[in-house]
Order: sequence, then structure tokens, then C-alpha cells
Amino acid sequence: MAWYVLLVAAVALERLAELVVAQRNLTWSRLHGGVEWGARHYPAMVLLHTGLLAGCLVEAMNRPFLPWLGWPMLAIVLAAQGLRWWCIMTLGRQWNTRVIVIPGAARVERGPYRVVPHPNYVAVIAEGVALPLVHTAWLTAVVFTVLNAAMLRTRIKVENAALVGLR
Repeated sequence: MAWYVLLVAAVALERLAELVVAQRNLTWSRLHGGVEWGARHYPAMVLLHTGLLAGCLVEAMNRPFLPWLGWPMLAIVLAAQGLRWWCIMTLGRQWNTRVIVIPGAARVERGPYRVVPHPNYVAVIAEGVALPLVHTAWLTAVVFTVLNAAMLRTRIKVENAALVGLR
């Protein structure tokens, strides 16, 4: 169990790193006229992702590690992190945890965005299923997946509306 706590802690630290990058990019975006869209859903999104990490730890205390499930799920978690950072690197200063549009900025259509309109959410979905299942926290995986689907429904609508002007 100790190694799983370290894994969840590493994911939490990765999220904190994302927030540092997001804050730096938010400051830059605002200096360049960036406008935020859909700010009302942001606190719920933060709560949901924090709940995922907490749920993983709480539920895993009473669950066994099943190697046939845990190792493949760990591989998916690592791949999701790679995809997430590919998205961050591709978007550069335009990447944020918030929806920020800079007037006159071109829509990014390279990297993973050539293939999938919202590749970061592929990473979020994969991680939301895989991270809990590394240590058989299936209830956390199900609850996060259902709540995340509702969140993404709102979030993608906001992003698509914001991106209309960049096409």
C-alpha cells in the first residue's frame, strides 16, 4: 500500500506543477488580453479532481493489489501523464486549467490536437479510471467517471464556444 500512496502523492505533485504552469500562463494570457470563459464550473472541477486523489487513498486501504489489474492500470496512468504533458507542451502559453482565450491567437492544430479535438480529456478519462484501479479502488473509478462525464459535458461546451472565434 505504501507504494500506492507514493504514486497518488506523485500524481498530486504533478497536479500542483500543472497549477504553477497554469498560473504562469494565466498571468501571461491576461497581459495579452486573455478572457476567461466558464469560470463558474472551475471550483467543482478542482473539487472533483481532489476527490479522485482522496478517494483512491481511502478506498485502497481496504482493497488488495491485484497484479493482473494493477500493472496494466499503472501503465495507463503513466501514458496518461505523457499525453497530458504533450498537450501542455503543444499549447505552450495557451495551455491552462481554466478556459482562457487570447483575442487574435490562432487555434492550435498540431501535436495531439491534429487527431483529437480535446486530447487532454482523453488523458483525464484514462487516468480517472486507471489510477484508482491500480489498487482496485473500483468504486472511486466509477464515481469519478460518472461525475467527470457530467463535468466534461459542461467543460467541452464552454471550450467549444470559446474556440469558435479561433477557427
